[in-house]
This record gives sequence, structure tokens and C-alpha cells, in this order.
Amino acid sequence: MKRFITVDDVETIAIGAGILGTGGGGNTYIGRVWLEHELRQRAARGEPAAVSIIDADDLPDDCTTLAISKMGAPTVSNEKLAQGMEMYNCVRALEDYLKRPLAGLLIGEIGGSNSIMPLIAGLQTGLPVIDGDAMGRAFPELQMDTFSIGGVSHAPMALGDAHGNVVIFHTLDSAYRAEQYARVLTISMGGSAALAMPVVTGVQAKRYLIRGTLTLAQRMGAAVLAARKAGDDPAEVVAALGHGHVLFRGKITDVERKTTQGFARGRMTIVSFGGGQRLDIDFQNENLIARLNGEVVAVVPDLITLVQLEDGEPIGTESLRYGLRVAVLAMPAPRQLKTPRALEFVGPAAFGYHDVPFTPMPGDLLA
Repeated sequence: MKRFITVDDVETIAIGAGILGTGGGGNTYIGRVWLEHELRQRAARGEPAAVSIIDADDLPDDCTTLAISKMGAPTVSNEKLAQGMEMYNCVRALEDYLKRPLAGLLIGEIGGSNSIMPLIAGLQTGLPVIDGDAMGRAFPELQMDTFSIGGVSHAPMALGDAHGNVVIFHTLDSAYRAEQYARVLTISMGGSAALAMPVVTGVQAKRYLIRGTLTLAQRMGAAVLAARKAGDDPAEVVAALGHGHVLFRGKITDVERKTTQGFARGRMTIVSFGGGQRLDIDFQNENLIARLNGEVVAVVPDLITLVQLEDGEPIGTESLRYGLRVAVLAMPAPRQLKTPRALEFVGPAAFGYHDVPFTPMPGDLLA
């Protein structure tokens, strides 16, 4: 069933996507301002000022769709503003390459600003956006999505820069090769680029998409705003919506972070207000492992996300700093990410933590 996103919906989506981003996916403030600007410009010109949202079941089985997002380190995207037409250029270049029109756009990852990029691209191209994504959160590498897990090829794949250049990969022998080549090219493009991939049929979209995550992001954002207005605890409300819990509350006392090989990598330390407890979190764009007093208490692909204690505003890894008062939320990953096959792509060993077993939280983010 078709629905529409207007300028009044953008704030709630941005907040919820920031929470689902587990620290990554790009700064939601930048995405929010960009989308609001695009919508208001269209309204001022008397054009339709809304993004069309459809369900995966609305897609014909034999249609063609593709996922759109941005690639690069969050720390870079904060400082290097987009030209504005990078995603549009990638979509049109792939349409020309494929020699057939697209039926809609998919959200590559629901986390962070990358949940908003397809909405901007949908507005610019006039294409509807499907309610769902390929990660159910944010991940730092291309092969860490449900299409790769399902064996769908990343080719053809397009990357575009701020100068109007678009590169199309015709053939890629593996998802890992796609990540390797795209990462090098993104760095050459200034550390941030538009990304269009994979190209999939309607059947594939229905089979592999984690459905309803855009709606979930919007519900989470609305819950945060309602909690602020009512004086309730936003962290508790959002954790309940995601079938999780508040893992920790405290103050950030240390952050080690550097941008290397196209990622923001590091570790943070959070100390409880009483001073008796300590939570350490490792991250690679996204938060990966949380250790309470040295013991692992949450691990990827389950979601570990930080929000400001007072208002529930999500905190990306690029915004971490000493003194922030935070609540740490832990929420179960979608079921599609917890199969043995999926854990080869998104479990702790995929990030180099071969000695950390994945003990899943009970439940499902979207149950």
C-alpha cells in the first residue's frame, strides 16, 4: 500500500534511523537537512513535495530495482558536503547501462543518514522507495547485507563523486571483491561517494529485504519526541520498541578514534555515575562489542546504540566526545542476520573477533 513521506515526517525518521544505525550510517542531521531542503524547494515551485513509499509486495516479480546509499567514513561525510546529484547520477547511469527503467529504489541500510539518502534519490528521480532495507541496522562493509548473504551479485554496481563522475563495475567475482574495489575508489573520490547496488528483481527484493524497517525508524523517532514531551525516559521507550533493554547509563570518559582505510575505528569507555561500573565499546563505523567490566554483554549483529541521556538523541561514532552523558541500548538483530550463513558475513568473526562467540539476545528487532 502506497503512503507518502512529507517534510513533517523527516525528523522522526532521522531520529529513529540514528538509533538503528548503532553509531554509523552517516550523520542523520546532514541527511535530515538535505531532505527537508529538497522537499521545501519542491513545495515552493508548486511541485509534489512528498516521497512515495510502497511495500515490497507492490513490486512486480519481473521488475528491476536497486539499492542506493552513501559509502565512506562518517567522520568524512561530516566535513565533506555532497554536491547533491551524486545519487541521481548513479541511478540514471545504471538505468542507461541496463537499458530498462527501474520500478523503485531500495534502502541499502536503515541506519543513520543512509536511510534518508534513498528518500532524497526517490524524490529526485520520481521513483518510489520500498519500506525495508538490506541490513536491519548499519554495517560498515558492502558484503554485510541480506542480498550478499543470499548470494545475489553486486554487479552491476555504480559509484559517483561530487564532480559528476560515475564508475560502473560490470563484473565482480565476489561480494568481498566489491567491498575491496569500492572502498579504494571511495577513498579516491575523497572518502565519500554515492553507491548504487545491488540491482535486483522484484522476486529478489521480496525474498531478501528486511521489511518494515523504515516504518520502525519512524515509530522510534515519534516515540522519542513523545517521551520528551511527556517527560518520560526516551531510552526505555525506544529499547522496548526494539524488543531490547537499556544496557548501561553513564558518562563517556575516553574515546580512541581514527579514520583509516575508509573507516572510523576505535574504542570508547563509559563509566557509571556512581563510578563503580565501566563499559567499553569497540566500533568500526558502527558499535560492535560491549564489555561490562571486561565481560562481553552485547555483540554484533545485535544492535548496540548510544543516545543522549536527557533527550534520547542518537549519537554517531563520529560525534563521540568526553563528558557526554549517555544511555546504551541493546536490541536483538533481525532474524535474517542470525542464521549460521548470515553470521559468516556479520558475526563477530567477520570483524576479526575470532575469540568472541555470538550469543544472541532473545527476540527479533521486528517481531
